[in-house]
Amino acid sequence: MSDAQDHSLSTVTPERGLEGASSARSPSIAAPLRIPLFRRIWVASLLSNLGFTLMSVGAGWTMTVLTPAADMVALVQTAIMLPLMLFSLGAGAIADMYDRRKVGLAALCLSLTASAGLAAMAMAGLVTPWTLLGFCFLIGGGMALFQPAWQASVSEQVSPNILPQAVALNSISFNIARSFGPAVGGLVVAAAGAAASFSATALLYIPLFAVMLAWRRVPVPSRLPPERIDRAVSAGVRYALYSHPIRTVMIRAFVMGTAGGSVSALMPLVARDLVDGGAQVYGVLLGAYGVGSVFGALCISRLRRHLGIEQAVSLSALIMAVCVAIVGISHTVLLSVVALIGAGVGWMIALTLFNVTVQMAVPRWVTGRSLAAYQAAVAGGMAVGSWLWGHVAQSHGVSAALLASAFALVASAGLAFVWRVPEVAEADRETLDLADPEVALAVTARSGPIIIEIEYRIAPEDARDFYKQMLAVRAMRLRNGAFGWSIARDVGAPDHWIERYHFPTWLDYLRNRSRNTPEEIAILELARRYHRDGPNQTVRRLLERPFGSVRWTEDAPDWGEGVTQTRS
Repeated sequence: MSDAQDHSLSTVTPERGLEGASSARSPSIAAPLRIPLFRRIWVASLLSNLGFTLMSVGAGWTMTVLTPAADMVALVQTAIMLPLMLFSLGAGAIADMYDRRKVGLAALCLSLTASAGLAAMAMAGLVTPWTLLGFCFLIGGGMALFQPAWQASVSEQVSPNILPQAVALNSISFNIARSFGPAVGGLVVAAAGAAASFSATALLYIPLFAVMLAWRRVPVPSRLPPERIDRAVSAGVRYALYSHPIRTVMIRAFVMGTAGGSVSALMPLVARDLVDGGAQVYGVLLGAYGVGSVFGALCISRLRRHLGIEQAVSLSALIMAVCVAIVGISHTVLLSVVALIGAGVGWMIALTLFNVTVQMAVPRWVTGRSLAAYQAAVAGGMAVGSWLWGHVAQSHGVSAALLASAFALVASAGLAFVWRVPEVAEADRETLDLADPEVALAVTARSGPIIIEIEYRIAPEDARDFYKQMLAVRAMRLRNGAFGWSIARDVGAPDHWIERYHFPTWLDYLRNRSRNTPEEIAILELARRYHRDGPNQTVRRLLERPFGSVRWTEDAPDWGEGVTQTRS
């Protein structure tokens, strides 16, 4: 019997809340807003994003007041983004393992509390450069925990045919806030001080907390117990490493974040040193960047249709490079505003297309971890870029740092020749839960290691094509949790091949059997078509340590000579 289909399949179909979903072949960008649940969460997230933007403006400008050092000003963005790099994978694992609504509520509590604490410190006049960075780190930590749960839950709120539009709308939500928030934040800071902007941040988190609290999410039950956090993180990392689309997106996103992180990191210095402005000008510049991002998000569907993902990403990097260079040499507010609108367009096109690629490429069981890996790549790139461009600005000036960043963005477009972002077709990413195999030995969840051997009989003329197909099988097995995969050919019987791989425990093997998507089942079927004996295929499941993993009991039934059983 086949290891992939030796028993009946049961499809896992989650509740999606699809009321009002568009059935049109080319749905509009507004289609997800017709779904009440998505609309409520989207509006509340718009307010929370506005609050986060007010905090960023207040923190950035406060640091310019506390210290003239360019590297310390750039560290504000590093402090906000570093938690996304450090904690995103753990947060993604938590989002996949536990109720995403509850995870989101806990994350919002952390960000709300930290924002309120920062406001209290600012009102008391106790904020120093390092305490400011510490609170920024805590608020960023809350966002690091919230983002994977929130983004992974989008696929539960809308149907797959409007998922790209929903992802783009979430990007638009952030950038609408960034369009108007900085100007508002600049006015608030100028009129009432940074403490007012920090207080507003805490208040604007409350609506999203209320909406998430009211969401009656129906979690999809799993017949298997949740993974340990370390194993869940490890599984997410393995999936990213052995999935070509995710691995490519992570590399490109990290490079894009590093090269383009100069804009947000050095914006306070652009306002202060290049155009001789104050807090209001700083807010206007950030607002221009946000307006451009909104325009970029609105162009996503058309660009995907006419250019394709890779061409659109490369074009966006080049557009951003030109605009960042203009900001670096500009000394007038108007020219800088126009250039920042263009830079925002390029930045948002690239990041939204990366996000869409991830969400379209991964199955449900690892959505949170894959999005977290992508998020960590972007945040890590921005954190590194902020530190790098801050040091360049400190040593050689803000203009030199921005021009160097523009050159790096041009170079990032050249990565298309090495790591090309793949086109991912819309497909069924739900997993097919295979029934447990019948065994004659009562193994426990912790029994192991487990070795799987599958025999193939391949005609010599098909050997090369079969081997190429098995390389695709290898990637599928490894990203879904298998270890030590190999394919071997019998030198005495050239038509005899053996596929071999293993798992640490029996429970890990059962998890693997619950992770295959229809697309992956099709990969296995293509390989199996080369098998000369049709459905008659030998599959062996071997317990490597039979007496270390299965405990002997006197009342255990006899399952054969030398084989004993343990109680369940």
